[in-house]
Amino acid sequence: MRFIFKTDYAQDIKLAKHGGQMFWYGALMLVLLAAPWIATEYWLAQLTFILIYAVAGLGLMLLAGFTGLFSLGHAAFLGVGAYTQAVLTNAGLPFPLAMVFAAALSAAVGFVVGLPALRVKGIYLGMATLSFGFIVEEVLARWESVTGGNAGIHIKKPDLFGWTLGSGEEFYFLCLVVTVLATLGILNLLRSPTGRAFVAIRDSEISAQSMGIHLAHYKTLSFALSAALAGVAGALYAHKMQFISPDQFNILQSIDLLLMVVIGGVGSVHGAFLGAIFLITLPELITIVKDYLPAVVGQAPGLKSVVYGVVLVSFVLFEPMGLYGRWLKIRTYLQMFPFYRKGMFKRQKSFQKSDRLK
Repeated sequence: MRFIFKTDYAQDIKLAKHGGQMFWYGALMLVLLAAPWIATEYWLAQLTFILIYAVAGLGLMLLAGFTGLFSLGHAAFLGVGAYTQAVLTNAGLPFPLAMVFAAALSAAVGFVVGLPALRVKGIYLGMATLSFGFIVEEVLARWESVTGGNAGIHIKKPDLFGWTLGSGEEFYFLCLVVTVLATLGILNLLRSPTGRAFVAIRDSEISAQSMGIHLAHYKTLSFALSAALAGVAGALYAHKMQFISPDQFNILQSIDLLLMVVIGGVGSVHGAFLGAIFLITLPELITIVKDYLPAVVGQAPGLKSVVYGVVLVSFVLFEPMGLYGRWLKIRTYLQMFPFYRKGMFKRQKSFQKSDRLK
Protein backbone atom coordinates (compact mmCIF):
# COMPACT_ATOMS: atom_id res chain seq x y z
CA MET A 1 0.00 0.00 0.00
CA ARG A 2 1.32 3.43 -0.98
CA PHE A 3 1.96 6.03 1.73
CA ILE A 4 2.69 9.64 0.77
CA PHE A 5 4.53 11.75 3.33
CA LYS A 6 3.65 15.40 2.66
CA THR A 7 6.02 18.06 3.92
CA ASP A 8 4.64 21.27 2.38
CA TYR A 9 1.44 22.78 1.02
CA ALA A 10 2.69 22.83 -2.58
CA GLN A 11 3.05 19.07 -2.47
CA ASP A 12 -0.54 18.76 -1.33
CA ILE A 13 -2.03 20.67 -4.27
CA LYS A 14 0.22 19.58 -7.15
CA LEU A 15 -1.44 17.75 -10.02
CA ALA A 16 0.49 14.48 -9.77
CA LYS A 17 0.58 13.14 -6.21
CA HIS A 18 3.32 10.60 -6.86
CA GLY A 19 5.47 9.12 -9.62
CA GLY A 20 3.01 6.32 -10.31
CA GLN A 21 0.42 8.77 -11.54
CA MET A 22 2.94 10.40 -13.86
CA PHE A 23 3.82 7.00 -15.30
CA TRP A 24 0.25 5.82 -15.94
CA TYR A 25 -1.01 9.14 -17.29
CA GLY A 26 2.05 9.33 -19.53
CA ALA A 27 1.39 5.80 -20.78
CA LEU A 28 -2.26 6.70 -21.43
CA MET A 29 -1.21 9.76 -23.41
CA LEU A 30 1.15 7.64 -25.54
CA VAL A 31 -1.69 5.23 -26.31
CA LEU A 32 -4.00 8.10 -27.26
CA LEU A 33 -1.33 9.60 -29.51
CA ALA A 34 -0.81 6.23 -31.21
CA ALA A 35 -4.56 5.55 -31.58
CA PRO A 36 -4.80 6.60 -35.27
CA TRP A 37 -2.23 3.91 -36.14
CA ILE A 38 -3.52 1.10 -33.91
CA ALA A 39 -7.31 1.57 -34.20
CA THR A 40 -9.61 1.16 -37.17
CA GLU A 41 -11.37 4.17 -38.66
CA TYR A 42 -14.65 3.24 -36.96
CA TRP A 43 -13.19 2.91 -33.47
CA LEU A 44 -11.16 6.07 -33.95
CA ALA A 45 -14.44 7.88 -34.66
CA GLN A 46 -15.91 6.40 -31.47
CA LEU A 47 -12.83 7.54 -29.52
CA THR A 48 -13.31 11.03 -30.96
CA PHE A 49 -16.90 11.04 -29.69
CA ILE A 50 -15.64 9.94 -26.26
CA LEU A 51 -13.29 12.94 -26.16
CA ILE A 52 -16.09 15.31 -27.21
CA TYR A 53 -18.51 13.99 -24.61
CA ALA A 54 -15.75 14.03 -21.99
CA VAL A 55 -15.42 17.81 -22.49
CA ALA A 56 -19.19 18.22 -22.04
CA GLY A 57 -19.02 15.87 -19.05
CA LEU A 58 -16.29 17.97 -17.44
CA GLY A 59 -18.58 20.99 -17.68
CA LEU A 60 -21.55 19.18 -16.17
CA MET A 61 -19.29 17.61 -13.54
CA LEU A 62 -18.13 21.08 -12.52
CA LEU A 63 -21.74 22.15 -12.08
CA ALA A 64 -23.35 19.04 -10.59
CA GLY A 65 -20.40 17.21 -9.08
CA PHE A 66 -18.37 20.04 -7.60
CA THR A 67 -20.92 22.83 -7.07
CA GLY A 68 -23.96 20.69 -6.33
CA LEU A 69 -26.30 22.41 -8.80
CA PHE A 70 -28.81 20.30 -10.72
CA SER A 71 -29.30 20.73 -14.49
CA LEU A 72 -31.70 18.89 -16.77
CA GLY A 73 -31.19 21.10 -19.81
CA HIS A 74 -27.46 20.93 -20.40
CA ALA A 75 -27.91 19.83 -24.00
CA ALA A 76 -29.16 23.37 -24.69
CA PHE A 77 -25.67 24.75 -24.04
CA LEU A 78 -24.31 22.06 -26.34
CA GLY A 79 -26.73 23.25 -29.00
CA VAL A 80 -25.86 26.93 -28.55
CA GLY A 81 -22.17 26.15 -29.02
CA ALA A 82 -22.80 23.88 -32.01
CA TYR A 83 -25.00 26.37 -33.87
CA THR A 84 -22.71 29.30 -33.09
CA GLN A 85 -19.78 27.32 -34.45
CA ALA A 86 -21.72 26.31 -37.56
CA VAL A 87 -22.91 29.82 -38.40
CA LEU A 88 -19.53 31.50 -37.82
CA THR A 89 -17.53 28.78 -39.59
CA ASN A 90 -19.82 28.88 -42.62
CA ALA A 91 -19.37 32.66 -42.63
CA GLY A 92 -15.61 32.18 -43.07
CA LEU A 93 -14.33 32.64 -39.52
CA PRO A 94 -11.36 30.38 -38.61
CA PHE A 95 -12.08 27.45 -36.32
CA PRO A 96 -10.25 28.74 -33.17
CA LEU A 97 -12.00 32.12 -33.25
CA ALA A 98 -15.38 30.54 -33.93
CA MET A 99 -14.90 28.15 -31.01
CA VAL A 100 -13.99 31.05 -28.71
CA PHE A 101 -17.21 32.83 -29.70
CA ALA A 102 -19.18 29.59 -29.23
CA ALA A 103 -17.79 29.17 -25.73
CA ALA A 104 -18.38 32.84 -24.89
CA LEU A 105 -22.00 32.85 -26.09
CA SER A 106 -22.71 29.59 -24.26
CA ALA A 107 -21.16 31.07 -21.10
CA ALA A 108 -23.34 34.17 -21.41
CA VAL A 109 -26.45 32.01 -21.81
CA GLY A 110 -25.30 29.88 -18.86
CA PHE A 111 -24.94 33.01 -16.74
CA VAL A 112 -28.54 33.96 -17.49
CA VAL A 113 -29.77 30.44 -16.75
CA GLY A 114 -27.77 30.45 -13.53
CA LEU A 115 -29.77 33.37 -12.14
CA PRO A 116 -32.68 31.11 -11.03
CA ALA A 117 -30.13 29.08 -9.07
CA LEU A 118 -29.85 32.02 -6.69
CA ARG A 119 -33.40 31.44 -5.43
CA VAL A 120 -34.24 27.80 -6.19
CA LYS A 121 -32.36 24.53 -5.90
CA GLY A 122 -32.86 20.81 -6.11
CA ILE A 123 -35.78 19.61 -8.20
CA TYR A 124 -37.00 23.19 -8.75
CA LEU A 125 -33.69 24.15 -10.33
CA GLY A 126 -33.93 21.04 -12.47
CA MET A 127 -37.36 22.12 -13.66
CA ALA A 128 -36.02 25.60 -14.49
CA THR A 129 -33.12 24.22 -16.54
CA LEU A 130 -35.45 21.72 -18.21
CA SER A 131 -37.74 24.56 -19.28
CA PHE A 132 -34.74 26.44 -20.62
CA GLY A 133 -33.78 23.40 -22.68
CA PHE A 134 -37.23 23.33 -24.29
CA ILE A 135 -37.00 27.07 -25.04
CA VAL A 136 -33.62 26.74 -26.75
CA GLU A 137 -34.77 23.75 -28.80
CA GLU A 138 -37.82 25.73 -29.95
CA VAL A 139 -35.71 28.79 -30.82
CA LEU A 140 -33.33 26.65 -32.88
CA ALA A 141 -36.30 25.15 -34.74
CA ARG A 142 -38.11 28.48 -35.37
CA TRP A 143 -35.19 30.80 -36.22
CA GLU A 144 -34.94 29.44 -39.74
CA SER A 145 -33.03 32.38 -41.22
CA VAL A 146 -30.02 31.58 -39.01
CA THR A 147 -30.31 27.96 -37.91
CA GLY A 148 -32.10 26.48 -40.91
CA GLY A 149 -34.97 25.36 -38.69
CA ASN A 150 -35.91 21.71 -38.54
CA ALA A 151 -34.15 21.15 -41.87
CA GLY A 152 -30.84 21.59 -40.06
CA ILE A 153 -27.61 23.16 -41.20
CA HIS A 154 -24.40 21.81 -42.71
CA ILE A 155 -21.02 22.92 -41.42
CA LYS A 156 -17.66 23.19 -43.15
CA LYS A 157 -14.61 21.28 -42.03
CA PRO A 158 -12.41 22.98 -39.38
CA ASP A 159 -10.08 25.62 -40.78
CA LEU A 160 -7.01 26.55 -38.73
CA PHE A 161 -6.04 29.81 -40.43
CA GLY A 162 -5.76 28.20 -43.87
CA TRP A 163 -5.08 24.60 -42.82
CA THR A 164 -8.23 22.55 -43.38
CA LEU A 165 -8.59 19.43 -41.23
CA GLY A 166 -10.08 17.08 -43.78
CA SER A 167 -9.28 13.65 -42.33
CA GLY A 168 -10.61 11.87 -39.27
CA GLU A 169 -7.11 11.49 -37.86
CA GLU A 170 -6.45 15.24 -37.96
CA PHE A 171 -9.76 16.04 -36.29
CA TYR A 172 -9.07 13.38 -33.64
CA PHE A 173 -5.82 15.09 -32.70
CA LEU A 174 -7.66 18.42 -32.53
CA CYS A 175 -10.22 16.93 -30.13
CA LEU A 176 -7.41 15.36 -28.08
CA VAL A 177 -5.66 18.71 -27.67
CA VAL A 178 -8.90 20.47 -26.67
CA THR A 179 -9.76 17.70 -24.19
CA VAL A 180 -6.32 17.80 -22.56
CA LEU A 181 -6.49 21.59 -22.22
CA ALA A 182 -10.02 21.41 -20.77
CA THR A 183 -8.96 18.73 -18.28
CA LEU A 184 -5.91 20.69 -17.13
CA GLY A 185 -8.08 23.78 -16.83
CA ILE A 186 -10.62 22.00 -14.61
CA LEU A 187 -7.90 20.43 -12.43
CA ASN A 188 -6.21 23.78 -11.88
CA LEU A 189 -9.55 25.46 -11.24
CA LEU A 190 -10.36 22.93 -8.52
CA ARG A 191 -7.01 23.66 -6.83
CA SER A 192 -7.72 27.39 -6.82
CA PRO A 193 -9.80 29.36 -4.27
CA THR A 194 -12.63 29.44 -6.82
CA GLY A 195 -12.76 25.67 -7.07
CA ARG A 196 -12.63 25.29 -3.30
CA ALA A 197 -15.53 27.74 -3.06
CA PHE A 198 -17.53 25.57 -5.49
CA VAL A 199 -16.93 22.49 -3.33
CA ALA A 200 -17.83 24.42 -0.16
CA ILE A 201 -21.16 25.45 -1.73
CA ARG A 202 -21.84 21.85 -2.67
CA ASP A 203 -21.19 20.60 0.86
CA SER A 204 -23.12 23.30 2.71
CA GLU A 205 -24.35 26.65 1.44
CA ILE A 206 -24.83 27.99 4.96
CA SER A 207 -21.29 27.06 6.00
CA ALA A 208 -19.87 28.49 2.78
CA GLN A 209 -21.72 31.76 3.26
CA SER A 210 -20.54 32.00 6.85
CA MET A 211 -16.95 31.78 5.58
CA GLY A 212 -17.49 34.78 3.32
CA ILE A 213 -18.21 32.97 0.04
CA HIS A 214 -20.52 35.02 -2.19
CA LEU A 215 -23.13 32.45 -3.21
CA ALA A 216 -24.64 34.46 -6.06
CA HIS A 217 -21.26 35.13 -7.65
CA TYR A 218 -19.96 31.57 -7.50
CA LYS A 219 -23.21 29.90 -8.52
CA THR A 220 -23.57 31.99 -11.66
CA LEU A 221 -19.85 31.58 -12.35
CA SER A 222 -20.20 27.81 -12.11
CA PHE A 223 -23.10 27.85 -14.57
CA ALA A 224 -21.13 30.07 -16.96
CA LEU A 225 -17.98 27.91 -16.88
CA SER A 226 -20.01 24.72 -17.23
CA ALA A 227 -21.92 26.15 -20.19
CA ALA A 228 -18.66 27.35 -21.80
CA LEU A 229 -17.25 23.81 -21.73
CA ALA A 230 -20.52 22.49 -23.12
CA GLY A 231 -20.25 25.10 -25.88
CA VAL A 232 -16.74 23.93 -26.75
CA ALA A 233 -17.99 20.33 -26.87
CA GLY A 234 -20.88 21.46 -29.06
CA ALA A 235 -18.46 23.15 -31.48
CA LEU A 236 -16.46 19.93 -31.81
CA TYR A 237 -19.66 17.90 -32.08
CA ALA A 238 -20.91 20.06 -34.95
CA HIS A 239 -17.70 19.55 -36.92
CA LYS A 240 -17.70 15.83 -36.25
CA MET A 241 -21.31 15.37 -37.37
CA GLN A 242 -20.96 17.94 -40.23
CA PHE A 243 -24.74 18.40 -39.96
CA ILE A 244 -26.80 19.50 -36.98
CA SER A 245 -30.51 19.92 -36.33
CA PRO A 246 -32.56 20.97 -33.25
CA ASP A 247 -33.66 17.42 -32.42
CA GLN A 248 -30.02 16.50 -31.66
CA PHE A 249 -30.11 18.73 -28.57
CA ASN A 250 -33.36 17.66 -26.94
CA ILE A 251 -34.22 16.42 -23.46
CA LEU A 252 -32.89 12.92 -24.27
CA GLN A 253 -29.44 14.38 -24.91
CA SER A 254 -29.58 16.20 -21.57
CA ILE A 255 -30.53 12.97 -19.81
CA ASP A 256 -27.63 11.19 -21.52
CA LEU A 257 -25.22 13.84 -20.22
CA LEU A 258 -26.62 13.56 -16.70
CA LEU A 259 -26.51 9.78 -16.92
CA MET A 260 -22.89 10.04 -18.00
CA VAL A 261 -21.71 11.91 -14.90
CA VAL A 262 -23.84 9.84 -12.49
CA ILE A 263 -22.56 6.51 -13.77
CA GLY A 264 -19.01 7.78 -14.22
CA GLY A 265 -18.90 9.06 -10.65
CA VAL A 266 -20.26 12.38 -9.42
CA GLY A 267 -17.56 14.61 -7.95
CA SER A 268 -14.52 13.26 -9.81
CA VAL A 269 -12.76 14.33 -13.00
CA HIS A 270 -12.11 10.68 -13.80
CA GLY A 271 -15.86 10.10 -13.66
CA ALA A 272 -16.45 12.40 -16.64
CA PHE A 273 -14.17 10.26 -18.81
CA LEU A 274 -15.47 6.93 -17.50
CA GLY A 275 -19.03 8.15 -18.08
CA ALA A 276 -18.18 9.21 -21.64
CA ILE A 277 -16.68 5.79 -22.32
CA PHE A 278 -19.82 4.16 -20.94
CA LEU A 279 -22.15 6.41 -22.95
CA ILE A 280 -20.41 5.66 -26.26
CA THR A 281 -19.56 1.98 -25.81
CA LEU A 282 -22.82 0.73 -24.24
CA PRO A 283 -24.85 1.06 -27.48
CA GLU A 284 -22.09 -0.85 -29.27
CA LEU A 285 -22.22 -3.62 -26.67
CA ILE A 286 -26.00 -3.77 -26.95
CA THR A 287 -25.70 -4.10 -30.73
CA ILE A 288 -23.24 -6.97 -30.35
CA VAL A 289 -25.15 -8.83 -27.64
CA LYS A 290 -28.67 -8.52 -29.07
CA ASP A 291 -27.73 -10.79 -32.00
CA TYR A 292 -27.38 -13.63 -29.48
CA LEU A 293 -30.68 -12.91 -27.74
CA PRO A 294 -34.11 -14.29 -28.71
CA ALA A 295 -35.71 -12.28 -31.51
CA VAL A 296 -38.55 -11.09 -29.26
CA VAL A 297 -35.94 -9.46 -26.97
CA GLY A 298 -33.15 -8.54 -29.36
CA GLN A 299 -35.47 -6.83 -31.87
CA ALA A 300 -37.53 -4.98 -29.25
CA PRO A 301 -37.58 -1.22 -30.09
CA GLY A 302 -37.11 -0.12 -26.46
CA LEU A 303 -34.20 -2.44 -25.62
CA LYS A 304 -31.65 0.38 -25.34
CA SER A 305 -33.85 2.45 -23.02
CA VAL A 306 -34.55 -0.55 -20.80
CA VAL A 307 -30.83 -1.37 -20.50
CA TYR A 308 -30.02 2.27 -19.71
CA GLY A 309 -32.70 2.34 -17.02
CA VAL A 310 -31.58 -0.93 -15.43
CA VAL A 311 -27.94 0.18 -15.39
CA LEU A 312 -28.79 3.56 -13.87
CA VAL A 313 -31.00 2.06 -11.14
CA SER A 314 -28.34 -0.54 -10.38
CA PHE A 315 -25.67 2.11 -9.91
CA VAL A 316 -27.92 4.26 -7.74
CA LEU A 317 -28.76 1.31 -5.50
CA PHE A 318 -25.49 -0.58 -5.34
CA GLU A 319 -22.74 1.85 -6.38
CA PRO A 320 -23.77 5.51 -5.94
CA MET A 321 -20.14 6.61 -6.41
CA GLY A 322 -20.21 5.34 -9.99
CA LEU A 323 -17.54 3.57 -11.98
CA TYR A 324 -14.75 5.61 -10.43
CA GLY A 325 -15.98 4.76 -6.95
CA ARG A 326 -15.96 1.07 -7.83
CA TRP A 327 -12.40 1.39 -9.14
CA LEU A 328 -11.29 3.05 -5.89
CA LYS A 329 -12.70 0.13 -3.93
CA ILE A 330 -11.00 -2.43 -6.16
CA ARG A 331 -7.70 -0.56 -5.92
CA THR A 332 -7.93 -0.35 -2.13
CA TYR A 333 -8.76 -4.04 -1.92
CA LEU A 334 -5.70 -4.96 -3.98
CA GLN A 335 -3.45 -2.63 -1.98
CA MET A 336 -4.60 -3.98 1.38
CA PHE A 337 -4.86 -7.67 0.48
CA PRO A 338 -4.83 -9.89 2.50
CA PHE A 339 -5.65 -7.41 5.28
CA TYR A 340 -8.82 -6.13 3.64
CA ARG A 341 -11.59 -5.81 6.22
CA LYS A 342 -15.10 -6.82 5.25
CA GLY A 343 -17.56 -3.96 5.46
CA MET A 344 -14.87 -1.27 4.99
CA PHE A 345 -16.96 0.46 2.33
CA LYS A 346 -20.32 -0.10 3.98
CA ARG A 347 -22.57 2.86 3.27
CA GLN A 348 -23.06 5.13 6.26
CA LYS A 349 -26.51 6.24 7.34
CA SER A 350 -27.35 9.59 5.78
CA PHE A 351 -29.64 12.22 7.23
CA GLN A 352 -31.79 14.85 5.62
CA LYS A 353 -31.05 18.46 6.37
CA SER A 354 -34.10 18.64 8.62
CA ASP A 355 -32.79 15.67 10.62
CA ARG A 356 -29.49 17.42 11.31
CA LEU A 357 -31.28 20.11 13.24
CA LYS A 358 -32.93 17.69 15.68
